[in-house]
Amino acid sequence: MRCPFCAHDDSQVKDSRPTDDGAAIRRRRQCEGCGARFTTFERIQLREMTVVKSEGRREPFDRSKLERSIQIACRKRPVDPARIERLATAIQRQIETSGDSEIPASAVGGMVMDGLKALDSVAYIRFASVYKDFREAKDFEDFAGAVSEAGRDG
Repeated sequence: MRCPFCAHDDSQVKDSRPTDDGAAIRRRRQCEGCGARFTTFERIQLREMTVVKSEGRREPFDRSKLERSIQIACRKRPVDPARIERLATAIQRQIETSGDSEIPASAVGGMVMDGLKALDSVAYIRFASVYKDFREAKDFEDFAGAVSEAGRDG
């Protein structure tokens, strides 16, 4: 494993343990070049997945991009980071077990929306504002009103 600090090619594993949800192995490593320590995660990948963007462009599925978008939506909200990790894992598993090697970006966005709706209503609205391309304050009002109504009905 290449060192993120000095780019030396060799590192030694100092400690390995499963993550809290058991979906990955956390490895603590030490660079043999500069001695710096860093952490890596090893996850199961069932198959190579490709995300098809709305304009037709294709790019490899990137779990870190998925996690980052969920983290941004949850920023400064009382959401445990472990729940964000579990949501990203659940979405990744759902994508990998779908049977298709290509998935539309809109489907991934829909999965994130569903997950955030159950996780935190403010994060859900934040993500929706980007995903649904809100243009003005009225878009927020209408969407938040619908979320509020749904919360009272459920």
